Amino acid sequence: MCDYGLHAVGSRAAKVGDRLISTRFPGTETRGFAAVGEPGVAVCILPGTELSFERKIETVHAFAPLCPSFGFGMQGEQLARFRRVASRQPHVHHDALELANGRIVLVTRLREDQRASVLQLPANSRFGKVDEGLHQLIAET
Repeated sequence: MCDYGLHAVGSRAAKVGDRLISTRFPGTETRGFAAVGEPGVAVCILPGTELSFERKIETVHAFAPLCPSFGFGMQGEQLARFRRVASRQPHVHHDALELANGRIVLVTRLREDQRASVLQLPANSRFGKVDEGLHQLIAET
């Protein structure tokens, strides 16, 4: 899926093997994924898609630049499954990553310039549905 903040940006569907980079798209305040070599095109990812990051996933954190040795924003994982959360709230970000440690991270909170690869697309339509149970988890993080 592509988050509501990216509707004015050109987009395409993710494919297995795509090399992605987390980015802020011009003219928006929304972060998302673009393919390496296609910086202005949002790559839309289906819920259930598995991603592998080159390094451990980092999120934006106010204290990270001030105290880098404390690891603020470091999520401790390199593998994630794409999810869609908070579907009943129309004007909030819905795109999220479910990490192996159980954390849910909004894509718009990712630090820019992180590289990932699409490992696997969802095998069935069950993953195409919004994951309502994760709404509460995202509210708690």
